[in-house]
Amino acid sequence: MAVSVTTLLGHNVVRSVVLLTSLSLSFVKTVLVTGGAGFIGSNLVRHLLRTPVRVVVLDALTYAGNLANLDGVIDGERCVFVRGTIGDRSLVAKTVTTYAVTHLVNCAAESHVDRSIHDSRPFLETNIMGTQVLLDVAREMGIQRFLQMSTDEVYGSLTATDEPFSTYSPLRPSSPYSASKAAADMLVGAAVHTHGLHAIVTRCSNNYGPYQFPEKFIPLMIVNALSQGPLPIYGDGRQVRDWIHVDDHCRGVMLALEHGNAGDVFLFGGNAERSNLDVVTRIVQLTGASASLIRHVDDRPGHDRRYAVNTSDVEHTLGWKPIIPFEEGLEDTVRWYAEHSTWWQAILSGEYRTYVEQTYPAPSAGQPS
Repeated sequence: MAVSVTTLLGHNVVRSVVLLTSLSLSFVKTVLVTGGAGFIGSNLVRHLLRTPVRVVVLDALTYAGNLANLDGVIDGERCVFVRGTIGDRSLVAKTVTTYAVTHLVNCAAESHVDRSIHDSRPFLETNIMGTQVLLDVAREMGIQRFLQMSTDEVYGSLTATDEPFSTYSPLRPSSPYSASKAAADMLVGAAVHTHGLHAIVTRCSNNYGPYQFPEKFIPLMIVNALSQGPLPIYGDGRQVRDWIHVDDHCRGVMLALEHGNAGDVFLFGGNAERSNLDVVTRIVQLTGASASLIRHVDDRPGHDRRYAVNTSDVEHTLGWKPIIPFEEGLEDTVRWYAEHSTWWQAILSGEYRTYVEQTYPAPSAGQPS
């Protein structure tokens, strides 16, 4: 029974839950992916469906959640969609029971640092309280494995000469977003220690690839370059990030879910450190845009200078390595956005447009233009 996104919308998917009572297939594993209509979540769903499992997507469809990310994937049997928040305990419990969920991957999160600086409350509600709801339900319902998707930003910032973060690096979050994720990670560790929950944490460096909401750095630059719009860069643009393609990240998450032990923490990175200015310059080259579109704007408060992770542990324990070189992955990503303009043009309106204008103001006096 194939059910399109359009059909689902016609059957009141906008209500708090869509529950299908007649399922003709039986599955050994059913994986609940929270935040599965978002960027990393939707890519992970596609990866999971290449294996013999059933996937249940739970997503609140906030501004960054988009059912179009799952178009052609939701079929009502192997992939089921439920609308709701991870903070809704009764809904989460009903979903786990109805679909006999065995594994849970928590991709749901408020994730944009700039938004957390403007208003931290949604980050506390979703990233901390929502995670605790999932942990409680997982324990009470006997979930076999729980995976918490986190970020390298919980470690804070590195200098140019520091060694990359390792799993033993102290947690030193420096934004409301990263602080909320660090708190959630600690709740996961507490559930392992106190209740014996089989839970693990994965932390990744900056992701890029298809279906990423164009408030994040790379898709914002690509979309603006394709539209001949301004390319706003914070401060001097010399902030350094390690970039990992979302497909490499999803491979790692699936290995961690399958082989990780309770309490494990895994770091996934692309071994591709680049300054923001270098990334924008390359996007300009790939899109054929003019370098004159680059605009330096006031730096954001508390902007971390550098992130990088040491992946030697995960390479040893899981046999995982990134296989998509950054140059190749970035070129593919630019091509994807160029070929899917209807996807991002539908996003660039209303509330999002207002947000971009507020977040990336015109240069102030003394700032390079």
